[in-house]
Amino acid sequence: MQAYLLDGIAVAWLFTVWVGYTLIANYLAKGNPCLASVLHLYRGDWMRSLLKRENRIADTAIIANLERNVSFFASTSILVLAGLLTLLSTPASGMLLLSDLPFAELTSRQLWEVKILVMIVIFVYAFFTFTWSLRVYNFASVLMGSAPLHDEELAEAERGAYAQRLANVLSIAAAHFNYGLRAYYFGLATLSWVVSPWLLIGATALVVFILYYREFHSRVLKEMMLSEPGQ
Repeated sequence: MQAYLLDGIAVAWLFTVWVGYTLIANYLAKGNPCLASVLHLYRGDWMRSLLKRENRIADTAIIANLERNVSFFASTSILVLAGLLTLLSTPASGMLLLSDLPFAELTSRQLWEVKILVMIVIFVYAFFTFTWSLRVYNFASVLMGSAPLHDEELAEAERGAYAQRLANVLSIAAAHFNYGLRAYYFGLATLSWVVSPWLLIGATALVVFILYYREFHSRVLKEMMLSEPGQ
């Protein structure tokens, strides 16, 4: 019972830290420079430039490339789920493989199945998040296709509002793609749970540190901030 309690604490720590970091990161992004906020400014510049161009083939190619990236991760989520479902259907083989790992703690079949189910839930969430991001990129493609022409009679305020609307939709798509990537990070951390709940606790803390550093203090963020977009 005490061992199960530690496992419960570890998985509760995982989801608490995951949700807590998401809420805190979204709050900090409103008043502090981060990858999401800076990229949103660049998207605004991109869309304002798009409305001034006659040829928008390059812009549609960029959107298609972004969609391919999201589609890749969505497809990969299905493959990961297939592997996890195989492990769930054949627990004996998975537990036998685990027993050969050094420092791995022996576990019951029921706890093994719970661990696999938690990982299945995480990657199902990742799949739905990626597919929604893909749909939002499709919506952005429609908005881009219906954008006013460069020589069309239109008030500057209306043109700017349309560009901002496009940038907002693209940022929503990017945000959900980011949520899906976070699910991958925490899903990989959950993989350490099959070895030890203590390892899961440590891996979760490491993932949060990596995410925070990359989103708020990474070198690429500093490079993008050297010349502020829109100026």
